[in-house]
Amino acid sequence: MSPKEQLKVLKEGTAEVIEEEELLEKLKKGRPLRVKAGFDPTAPDLHLGHVVLLRKLKQFQDLGHEVYFVVGDFTAMIGDPTGRSEARPPLTREEVLKNAETYKDQVFKVLDPKRTKVVFNSEWLERLGTEGIIKLSAKYTVARMLERDDFSKRFKEGRPIHIHEFLYPLLQAYDSVAIEADVELGGTDQKFNLLIGRDIQREFGQEPQVCITLPLLVGLDGVRKMSKSYGNYVGITEDPKTMFGKIMSISDQLMWDYYRLLTDYTEEEVETIKKEWHPMEAKKHLAKLIVTMFHSEKEAESAKEWFERTYSKREFPEDAPLVEVEEKELTALELLIKIGAVSSKNEGRRVIQGGGLRVNFERVADPYTKIRVEGELKVQVGKKKFYRVRRG
Repeated sequence: MSPKEQLKVLKEGTAEVIEEEELLEKLKKGRPLRVKAGFDPTAPDLHLGHVVLLRKLKQFQDLGHEVYFVVGDFTAMIGDPTGRSEARPPLTREEVLKNAETYKDQVFKVLDPKRTKVVFNSEWLERLGTEGIIKLSAKYTVARMLERDDFSKRFKEGRPIHIHEFLYPLLQAYDSVAIEADVELGGTDQKFNLLIGRDIQREFGQEPQVCITLPLLVGLDGVRKMSKSYGNYVGITEDPKTMFGKIMSISDQLMWDYYRLLTDYTEEEVETIKKEWHPMEAKKHLAKLIVTMFHSEKEAESAKEWFERTYSKREFPEDAPLVEVEEKELTALELLIKIGAVSSKNEGRRVIQGGGLRVNFERVADPYTKIRVEGELKVQVGKKKFYRVRRG
């Protein structure tokens, strides 16, 4: 592809490219670009939100460029303050390294191993030492840091901003210096951090990186970005049935963003599906595509059939866990707690009053309804939890 053709492809699905002309000039040099994205191992699994970035990195690889997958094992011990109303709780070195090991295996579900360099930023950040960090800090001002929305808001509201939080974007920027990055990718919420990378590279006499931001994938709750800490995620290592079921739980409206950000369909093709397909069929197709991406077509088809048996035809999964209880009779609330479906009485009441409990396919609306344990009860809690219950 010519540089202009590459630019057109690389711009697809992005939120912003800073600056387009600079990217075109870099592409015209005719050498593989160093394309960087950082991932802090604050949790053990990557999720579909990360996949949005990974897919764009893969696009660069397909065009002949080199990807640096930066595992932020050093920066994760500080914690990215982006979008936070308070400082993140620190992680231990052991927690970070344990999570980081899982990332190394998971990234190659999307990326090409031959064109990927997995690097740990402790490699160069630990060598900086106290003197190096002081010198790095001298290259940026507090006033510039406070231009950042989340810092500015906390400062105005009198909420604490800890000094180490200012270090995070500086250290992320230094990653770009160490790699001599040509391009850095991140979500739209990372724009401030990415731009600091440009500034710090200039301070070290390097040509500034091009910053490419991508839309954030909204999580299963339909409100916040996908995140392990919000519990609204689909992990890429989850089993096919769980993955399929979670994707089927998203709203019809949100589904179209998943098509745009996680599949190869063009905008025109998405609009055609939107007009011509029933939403349920479109969502099943989406779920099957995503499960196939991380497992196999056979497993995806099996997950689809399981979903249709379980939800569409109201058949109960044969492999539901068996729980034995001593009581002949107990209330609906007691049943939920006894089988471990909820962690507290308050949660149990919310589930039942919200219509989330079915016993032998019949909805139970009152937490104090008496349920006799005769034979084997088929208990469904919410959309995804199933139990077979009998007396022990």
